[in-house]
Amino acid sequence: MDDDIDRASVLSRLSDMLDSMGESKVTLIGDVMLDRFHHGYANNLDSTAPVPVLKIMRTEETPGAAAHIALGLRSLGMQVSLHCCVGDDREGRTIVTKLSEHGISSDGIQTVPERSTLTKIRFYGSRESLLEESQILLQADRGPRDMISDDIRQTVAQGAMSQISNSCAVVLSDYDKGVLDTDTSLMLIAAAKRAALPVIADPKLTGLDRSAGADVALFENRGLNLLARRQGITDQAKAAEDLISRYGWQALLVLRGTEGVTLYRANEEPLHIPCMSPSAVQQIGLHDAAATALAAALGNGLTMIDAATLAAAACDCILAAEASREFVDKETLRLWIDELSWQLRISDR
Repeated sequence: MDDDIDRASVLSRLSDMLDSMGESKVTLIGDVMLDRFHHGYANNLDSTAPVPVLKIMRTEETPGAAAHIALGLRSLGMQVSLHCCVGDDREGRTIVTKLSEHGISSDGIQTVPERSTLTKIRFYGSRESLLEESQILLQADRGPRDMISDDIRQTVAQGAMSQISNSCAVVLSDYDKGVLDTDTSLMLIAAAKRAALPVIADPKLTGLDRSAGADVALFENRGLNLLARRQGITDQAKAAEDLISRYGWQALLVLRGTEGVTLYRANEEPLHIPCMSPSAVQQIGLHDAAATALAAALGNGLTMIDAATLAAAACDCILAAEASREFVDKETLRLWIDELSWQLRISDR
């Protein structure tokens, strides 16, 4: 983090917030999916093709995308009003059941008949008795072929609108699967602005207009680089400045994986927060962890710098997490904030 930022004070505020956070509510709307993880051993190659044969030893399932953010927010002690849709299938029912097990209401979840729930299936393998860390071998996606109907989208949106007035923050999690279109997103952002609530947007690069007016947007490093090239801009900071101006964001937070995060703001120097994770083993769930942290910090009245710092810490925790167990939780995040504070005190001696 830049030298002119009092890191000790920032970490102290984050620690106090995590300790004293009440059950304030976040309104969360977007696409959801089921993440399915198959873990096993890949000791041999197939006899007919140069591909590994995976002997599956265990399978785990967890709600993903907006539902993943909901789990993170709930694990921090916050209330979540989740608005989305699932298919009328086993995967959809699994998402609802697992959310319910964590105390997240299904009132805002619309079940759509004859629709498949988006499912991301990842296969992890290692050599038995040789490698401890498994590696991803294949990802397979299965889901709906058609967008949701306007009626379903409007029902989901109206449910979210009804909860904004008694919320502390609004999160838009857009995976371009139909829950959020431009009109819906802008309506929700406008309602949040009228209620003086921070809006955190995780937009697709093809739908940035849906996030116009949000307080902060989330990007991956490669996404910002891609947009910079499209604009003929070589300086990433200049590309970020252009996007902030074009879409009326207050800030743009770029996730760089093992290189940390960078906060870009209008008329401010970029703020880079390096990754401090001692063992980065995977990157699934970085966007969701960052959105969770931003909503918690901004929703509890902290500054954008505080929120970015918490997002960086949340990403550190995710990088070190085991695949399929990567949603941020309060205890892990609190311990990591304490560790960062300790490292800072040691380095200042």
